[in-house]
Parts: sequence; structure tokens; C-alpha cells
Amino acid sequence: MEVFSGRSRRLERQPPAGRPRRRRASLLDLHSTAGQVFLLQVVIVVLLVLAGMAVMIVQTARDALQQGRRESVVAAQTFANAPGTAAALRSRDPTAVLQPRAEAARKRAGVDFVVVMNTQGIRYTYPYPREIGKKFVGTIAPALKGRTVVEQAGGPPLPAGKGTAVQAVVPVPDARGKVVGLVSAGITVRNVAALWMPQLPIILGSGAAALALAVAGTTLVSRRLRRQTHGLGPTELAQQYEHHEAVLHAVREGVLITRADGRLLLVNDEARRLLGLPADTRGRTVRELGLPESITRLLASPEVVTDEVHRVGDRLLAVNKRPTFPDTDRGGSVVTLRDTTELAAVSGRAEAARERLKVLYEAGVGIGTTLDVGRTAQELADVAAPRFADLVTVDLLDAVLRGWEPTAEGWRHLRRAAIGGDRRMVPVYPLGEVIAFSTRTPQMRTLREGRGLLETDLRQAHGWREQDPERARKALESGLRSLVTVPLRARDVPLGVANFYRTVDSPAFDAEDLAFAEELAARAAVALDNARRFTREHAMAVALQRSLLPRAQPEQDALEVAWRYLPAEAGVGGDWFDVIPLPGARAALVIGDVVGHGLHAAATMGRLRTAVHNFSTLDLPVDEVLGNLDDLVVRMDEEENADDAEGGHEGEGVTGATCLYAVYDPVAGVCTMARAGHPDPVVVRPDGTVTCADVPASAPLGLGCYPFETAELSLPAGSRLVLYTNGLVEDRAHGIDAGLERLRRALDGSGGSSPEETCQAVIDALKPSPSSDDVALLVARTRMTPSSRVVEWDVPWDPAAVPSARERCRKTLREWGLEETGFATELIVSELVTNAIRYGSPPVRVRLLHGRCLICEVSDGSGTSPRLRRAATTDEGGRGLFLVAQFAQRWGTRYTTRGKVIWTEQFLDDGASAASGHAPVDFLLDQFDDPDA
Repeated sequence: MEVFSGRSRRLERQPPAGRPRRRRASLLDLHSTAGQVFLLQVVIVVLLVLAGMAVMIVQTARDALQQGRRESVVAAQTFANAPGTAAALRSRDPTAVLQPRAEAARKRAGVDFVVVMNTQGIRYTYPYPREIGKKFVGTIAPALKGRTVVEQAGGPPLPAGKGTAVQAVVPVPDARGKVVGLVSAGITVRNVAALWMPQLPIILGSGAAALALAVAGTTLVSRRLRRQTHGLGPTELAQQYEHHEAVLHAVREGVLITRADGRLLLVNDEARRLLGLPADTRGRTVRELGLPESITRLLASPEVVTDEVHRVGDRLLAVNKRPTFPDTDRGGSVVTLRDTTELAAVSGRAEAARERLKVLYEAGVGIGTTLDVGRTAQELADVAAPRFADLVTVDLLDAVLRGWEPTAEGWRHLRRAAIGGDRRMVPVYPLGEVIAFSTRTPQMRTLREGRGLLETDLRQAHGWREQDPERARKALESGLRSLVTVPLRARDVPLGVANFYRTVDSPAFDAEDLAFAEELAARAAVALDNARRFTREHAMAVALQRSLLPRAQPEQDALEVAWRYLPAEAGVGGDWFDVIPLPGARAALVIGDVVGHGLHAAATMGRLRTAVHNFSTLDLPVDEVLGNLDDLVVRMDEEENADDAEGGHEGEGVTGATCLYAVYDPVAGVCTMARAGHPDPVVVRPDGTVTCADVPASAPLGLGCYPFETAELSLPAGSRLVLYTNGLVEDRAHGIDAGLERLRRALDGSGGSSPEETCQAVIDALKPSPSSDDVALLVARTRMTPSSRVVEWDVPWDPAAVPSARERCRKTLREWGLEETGFATELIVSELVTNAIRYGSPPVRVRLLHGRCLICEVSDGSGTSPRLRRAATTDEGGRGLFLVAQFAQRWGTRYTTRGKVIWTEQFLDDGASAASGHAPVDFLLDQFDDPDA
């Protein structure tokens, strides 16, 4: 193996003499044919060398094995039958006698070992004395029976090499034929392998010679191929041939190549077609082809021709002729033929195509400029008339105009949505009229079949004439000639039909006009469907927005309110407002704006409005309400982001909202407000003075961890508080400062106006057109509760003071003329004062308010809220709040900075509210009845 490696390296370093390095590089280039052939020959030579070595090794190993078997058997039998071997085995020390003999016999016989053993396989001799006395490695059973055993086995180390390749075991019989011992002889593997190593240089030398012949032969073939192919490779030749064939037969010009004697060398398919030549023209002279004399003379002459026109049959051919080898004496010409018969027709069609492309371009620019269905239909009619048709009508399904999803049930009734062209020229259905087409009309057929229909002569269009015979007769008399009707389809959903008419003054429609009309209708249908879907979404968003806004004014005495809500034209936003009655005759005003537009903003607005109602029910301070709203918006943002991450797309997560929350107390005449990124409200005093409320600005909702500051305004009766969203005072043309100034001017001098009049005046003065954002406006005029309708007093911290509180309540009700409610109110005051003294802390205070309802409030200094429960029949107490809840229509708890207030409301609309239901005495007795009796 080392000899083989050394020769290979020498061959690589020293290439054969006389071989140029450029050629060697080409042979090593696998992209060339020579390189690929050379590589194939190298692979074949290497495979042959390897195969020869393998066969030699196998054959040598087999021969050596057979020879080893024979030599092992002969050596073993010779030693076993040698005189004295059997006697030595029976001696007292067989090893001392047999070990020298065995070593001498091993060396004479040329084997690697001669081992003598007893019948149990214990060695008496071995080349290495340390292995004597050990068990023999091999099969001895057949030898004990008198047979010779030849096998391959391994054993202890030997002088010639490790392991045994071949060994023979023979018996040693005595004079009576009894086996008294065994003899084994063998040859190791190393000795066998050494037999074929001398032949290895012969094989490698043969392979090297074959490889050298392959290199020389490949080099010679490569040089000859390069001379014959002018240096082009097979790939380049194949590409050149393919390009030649492709150009020759695909070109729309006839090509002929002639020799100097006028014989045809090449004729392509187009030349055969133009000249009417047979298929077997190659090799024939041009005078044998039967061509016109002018063409024959031109092809046979050597002169150069440029764009000469010759008539061949019914064709006009433009002929060009050039010599094939202008710088040599070989002669020959190349002739090209071009058919110019249809140039005029092609020019006309090209002009028509350019005109149609221009119309399509104008359609792409002019159709769909707005998201209004009717306007989009009119844009289609205006683009097509009079450039493509003299009269265009567009009929849409009524559901499409309303923004609904069209269905097949509405096909029979279409509404005329647009008319283009001179409608006075032909009597047609007017705009807005609902047309019931019959099943045989082209319009209904095109809807049903989903393809355009062509009526070249309307006089023969029976279905069209049957729709309205009298109108059809007048239209034909007016000169109507042909019709193309195509369906307006988007997402495989029919939206309506477009009808294109031409009069007798224009050419009738043809198949190309039908294809163009379908293309024009397809583009318009997409814009119509976009407008329809926008109309539907806008209507749904407006409906959702209006359903989430207040429907009617709530019953309350604190404020007189009016509002306006104007949705944006481009999409509904998230503006909202609310008026929420609060305990203690107070009222809350809310106005806000959610960032974004569409259904998502409207739904978010609904969630925020509901949350404000819930927080208002808890009667929280205004800054805490905004803080809770801020936390809610942050959670909504996180939910939206989590949904978007799971869906793997960018969503419409809530990015924030603005809000203003105000609580007005008509008893104190004070309004407490806080705003989160919302515009500052405007206050109109009773004398007409317009000022800003100067509520501290805070961050919008959704940013988190920012406090909200509050402001208290003293508003006398008749003051108007104007709340609004930024859509009222801000637009693209004017900044917010300019909008606020316009708002002040609209409110200036309107001191005596009602909230309703103020709302209308502001909208008339500031309504943007068009409106790009929602507008929410809320105007509230304050009221004050007369002092004669408010009574409050302190109650001593003593249970004995409860009767006096009840007596004070009875006296006040008598002054207000509410004797009918006296029993129930006294009971409520008694129970609430008793609970405040027993479970609360001082000071205890009672307040009665007479307005839309009778309000009773008992406050104390404790922050513990009472809990309503039903007492058992054995309990001595626990029925106070239950009785309060039964006699009052509403009751609850609100917390103040000094404790809490327990309040109740009794309606006064139907007289004595306590008279409804059970009589007071019967009701009290019912509370002590055993329900299980």
C-alpha cells in the first residue's frame, strides 16, 4: 500500500512531458466534454485496479489457505507418527522430551507451531514455554476418535504473528491403536497474507499505464473536437442549434437562404406559408418553385434589396435581401419576407386598443373615488359614455344600495342607479325607479348566467322588446341599435348589471367590445362592492353606536340636559356621553372618545360606558372613577395584544381613550370634575359670560400609573356646562385653538337659551363638512334645590334620641304636605338612626330632600357598610334594613371623607308610596311569622 501511494504522488507532481498546462487544466474542467470523459476513464481504471487487487487477494488467500491446510496436516501427521512420540507421551515428563523435538520439527517443516497435548487438550509443547500446561484452543473431539481435524482458530501469541489462521489436529496412537495424545500444527494469518504482496506493484503499474493512455487519448480527442467546433462546447452547440431552430420557426417573417447558383438551402415555415411553397423545396432552384416572375428574378439575382413590396397572390410582401458572405467568394443570399397586407387593419385595431386602454385607465382613476354606491355607479356610466357607448345605464340590486349582502331572491327587482350619455336621446327608465325584469331579458340572463351578453341588433332581441314593448318601440325609433349587458360581480356575488347601448350613428358592438365591457364592469364591480361593504359596516357601526348611547333623558332634578351625536362620514368613531343620576339628588355627566373608528371603537365605547355606570353606582370620587377606567383600558389593551399574538397578525388593539367625568350637587351648587386627555369643558354663566372650566389636564386613559386631578366649580342656577369631543373643534382645515374660539363665539350671548337651543346653535356654527370624526356634544343647565326643600339636623349619640329624630321627621313631612308617607319615612329614619348609633360612630346627621322623590340620608363617622339579611324567627333584631328596603324604592351606601351615608329614595308620583303592597302593620306581623308553620 505504501508503494502505491508513493507512485500516485509522483504522477501528480510530474505531468507527462510535452503536455501543455492549459490542456491539463481543460482536462480537469468537469464542465467540458474532455474533462468528463477523462474523469470517466479515471474512474474505470481505478475500479479495474481495485477489482484486480480484490480478486488477487481472494485467490491468494484461498490458495494460501489450501496450502496451509496441507502443510499443517503433513507436519502434524509426521510428528505424530514419528518414532518415540507415543512413548514420550507416556513418560514421566513428556514436555522435557517433546519440547525440543517439536521446535526442531516446526523449524524444519516451516510451520508456525507444533503443539503436543494429552487427550484432555493440555499442551506439552509450545513455541513459548509459558503457554505449556494450558488448555489447547481448538477442536479435539474428532481427533480423539481417530480423525484428523483441520480448522481456522485463534490462540496464544506465536513468533510469526498474533492469532492462528489454519491448524490441523491429528491423533497419536500407540501400538494397539489407542489414542494416547494429540498433535496440532498450523500457519498464522500474517504468513498467508504475505504471499500476495509481491504482486501488488504489477497491478499498480498496469493501472498507471492505463491512466496515462487515457490522458493521452482524451487530450488528442479534445484537441480535434475544438478544431472542428471552433472552440464551442457541446452545451454551447446545443444552445446555438436550439436558438437557431426557435428563431427560424417562431419568427413572423419568412426566411430563405440561397446558394450562388440559386438553390435553396433553408426555408422556414413562415416563408412556405407566404409563398405557398411545398415541403420538399430544400435543394431545388428558385426557378422550379413556380413563383411569380418578379419574386423569382429577385431571388435569383445577387443584388441587395431593401423593403421592396411585391404581390404574391392576395398578399403584399415586403422583401429584404442581403449576401450571406459579403467578404468571400462563396456567394449566397439571405432573403426575408414580411406580410404587409394587414398593416392598415392592424393599425386601426391598435388605435382602438389604445383608446380602450385609455378608457380603462380613466376607469381605474375615476371609478371608486368615494365610498358611496350611487356615486360609484354614476362614475362608471360617465367613464363609458360617450367614449365607449352612446348610452349607459347601471341597475343595482336594492340590497346593494342599502349595503346589505345581495341574494338571488332580489334579482327580479333592480333599481336604476345611474345613467350616462344623452338620456334625452333615448327613452329609458328614470333614476331611482325599481325595474322588474322578466326572465327572458338580457339583463336577467346575464345575472343568471354570470357572463356578458351581446345583442348586435336590438330589433331581433325579442326578450329585450318583451320587457316593455312601448318603450322598446320608441327607443328603436330614436335610433337605438345594439346592446351589451354585463353583470357586475365581485367575489363571485352579483351586484347588478351595466347596460351599454349604441345608436345607428355608431358601429354595432362586436365580440371585442363585449370583452372590453366585461373588463370595465369587473373593475367597477370591485369599487361598488367596496362601497357596499363600507355602507354596511358604516350602518352597522352607526346602529351599534346609537344603541350604546343614551336613548332618553334619565329622571333627575339636578340638570336640564340636551345632546347631539353626529357620526363621521368616513367611519363611526368611539365618542360617547351619558347622564347618570346619583344618590342625594346629584347627577354625573360623562363624555369620552375612544381612539380609532369602526365597529371595534364602537364596541370599546360600549364597554367603557358600561364601566362608568358600574363605577358610578359605587358612588366613587371622580378621580377614582377615571383611575378605574384607566385600569380597564390597560387590561383591554393587554387582551387585544394577546389575541393578536395568538392569531399571528396585527390587530386593532385599543390604544387609548379620553374621558371627562363630572358630578354636580344641586344642594351645594358645586360641580366636581376630572378629565383624562379630554378637551376642557366650557361654562356659560347665567349672564352669558363664556369661560373655560380650567380642569387640570391629565394623561389619556390607557397609559396607566398616572394620577388624575380634580377641580370644583361653583355653578349657580342657570349655568350651562358644555361638554364636547375634539371632532367638534378640530378638523384638517383648522386647529383646535381656532375651533375653541369658534365655539366661544357660538356660545357668546346665549345666556337665556335652553340646552336644546344651545346644542343646535353650536352644531350649526361648528359642524364640519365633510365630517372626518365623530361629534358628541352635551349641554347641561344647572338647577339648585331650594333651601325650603332641604332639612338636616344632628342627632345626639344616644339611643334615646331616636324618638326625637322620628318626631322631627314627622313635622318636616307635614310642612311639605307629605303626611301620606309619614309612617314609612318615620320607620326608615328610626331604623337608620338606630343602626348609626348602635354600629357606627359619631357624628350622626339626618338630611331630608324633597324633589322628584323623597330622599332620606343618615350619615355617621364609621366606614363600615351595613348588610341586608333576613332575620330568623327567634332573633330579637336584624330586621331594620329589611324593613327599609321594603318601604323604600331604592337604598344604598356612599362613602365620604368623614364616614358614610345611608340613603333611601321614595317615589312620590302615585301618592303615598308606603301604601302599596301590605299594610304596614300586616307587613310587620308577617316578618314574625314562622315560615315553616
